[in-house]
Amino acid sequence: MTVLTSEQLQARRRRVGESLAEEQLSGLVVTTLVNVRYLTGFTGSNGALVLHGDGSGVFLTDGRYRDQAAVEVPDLEHVITRDLIGQAADRLQGRWGAETHTLSVDAHARLTAATAAEVVAAGPLVERARETKDDFEIESLRRACALSVTALEGVLDGPLVGRTEREVARDLQWRMLDLGAEAIAFETILAAGENTAVPHHHPTDRVLASGDLLKIDFGARVDGYHADCTRTVVLGRADAWQREVHAAVREAQAEGVRALVEGAVVSEVDTLVRSSLDDAGWLAHFTTGLGHGVGLQIHEDPFFAASHDGRLTRRTTVTMEPGIYVPGRGGVRIEDTVLVTTDEPDVLTDLTTELLEIC
Repeated sequence: MTVLTSEQLQARRRRVGESLAEEQLSGLVVTTLVNVRYLTGFTGSNGALVLHGDGSGVFLTDGRYRDQAAVEVPDLEHVITRDLIGQAADRLQGRWGAETHTLSVDAHARLTAATAAEVVAAGPLVERARETKDDFEIESLRRACALSVTALEGVLDGPLVGRTEREVARDLQWRMLDLGAEAIAFETILAAGENTAVPHHHPTDRVLASGDLLKIDFGARVDGYHADCTRTVVLGRADAWQREVHAAVREAQAEGVRALVEGAVVSEVDTLVRSSLDDAGWLAHFTTGLGHGVGLQIHEDPFFAASHDGRLTRRTTVTMEPGIYVPGRGGVRIEDTVLVTTDEPDVLTDLTTELLEIC
């Protein structure tokens, strides 16, 4: 695993510090573990950060992580304690923000009771900063996506017919690990035949057969960053219905990807893709979300929806994943991880979206 430099981490903390100044906050008590990792580099399971508005701060963890923190968090004062909330509260003066959107009710009560400082809800300040990826993040995402695609290409070389969903899913996962992934990004969704109509199907002992649609939703994790990709192929020759559904999804997905540029209104991208599926006569069978941000979490802001009136920013990474799901018959999803740019979107999962017939 690549360790972030102090300069990279300090730049992140300064960015969040600027947001704190805008909110007239002295600092932020960071207790959401993925946000702690983003701001400190710490990958353990118990930690917190008292972040000051100037980007300085105090890192808190327990004795299990003393040595690990010394390596991963070299540029902050460390406090080794089992009482992260109490020790954080002792260091607050003035008006402080807390991550109340993820902090438990009991933990928030303990925090406010243990300090004379004013503690207010800060909202997802760190999550908003995480939407815009820095160079380290983009490179990690590129590597995760590239090795994911290589692994899938190996699986599609076959053989496939006669193997079970579970066997092929495991094969794909091991290939990603062998190619250098630190882990899989999420549990692989691999579905054959009628199971492709289930958006988040869990692989079973169902045997792959000629004529099946095969839907594979997968990804690798590198340096904590997640790839997310889906392709749907046909085992053998595709019939007319399979070609029609795949073509409708492919066209909608391509329209969505082309729209992923700086300044695009999130809700308008959602409407655009749904209109494409509607024109093809399949919108009623699109029952999932259109896409989401991806990074240190497999699902993070922004989420595509008609209710999201925000705009896409440059260097945001998102998925674009329309699908058609016909119960009892089958379904198709095509998904890419895409880096938003000022002009042409950068598709990180560089793999054909054409209908592949795997003979």
